[in-house]
Amino acid sequence: MTEEQPEFDFNRALKDLQEGKALMGKEGILTPLIKQLTEAALEAELDSHLKKDLTANRRNGKSKKTIKSMNGSFELSTPRDREGNFSPKFVKKHQTTMSDELEQKILALYGLGMSYKDISGHLQEMYGVEISTGALTAITDKIIETVKRWQARPLESIYPVVWLDAIHYKVHENGKVASKAVYTILGVNLEGRKKTFSVCIFLRTKVRTSGCRYSLILPTGG
Repeated sequence: MTEEQPEFDFNRALKDLQEGKALMGKEGILTPLIKQLTEAALEAELDSHLKKDLTANRRNGKSKKTIKSMNGSFELSTPRDREGNFSPKFVKKHQTTMSDELEQKILALYGLGMSYKDISGHLQEMYGVEISTGALTAITDKIIETVKRWQARPLESIYPVVWLDAIHYKVHENGKVASKAVYTILGVNLEGRKKTFSVCIFLRTKVRTSGCRYSLILPTGG
């Protein structure tokens, strides 16, 4: 049985923002989102591996290591198997850095629609030829649960102030390389309470409102 992944701490993120901590870049407040989805993918990889293993192999705790990324460093928990023949693909053994491209694509998953095809296709591109059909299905099932929970969280009806920023990354689409933007939105409600803010990530012009009707001030990063 896999362990439930901890949810992104929105209260902590707003406090960090109020203290001047950046959304993106070194020690950015979106680092927990990267960690959460990465660990979910690794758990699903091991599930798929154990299903194909015909021996009595089973889970054997987790190992921890520090991953360095453009959004800051974080401690990554990687599940282990008793036989020691599990080789994760998303973040490989002995890997301690994450590419900017992979981080951007992980964040993009939170902005995709909830369709199984969208999530699966995006993951297929991230893994490339290293992933089998069975493993891709297992990982998609795990990731889509995480993404849906994040996308379905309730929002306030009015946000007087929201912050808007964007990251850009390249994708292969219809045999060509295309540039896409992932927009990060963070808002504070009428009382300015840190417990009521939210972050939304979306692609192209699609914005998930979930009950949010108005925003009055929109500072941007350029």
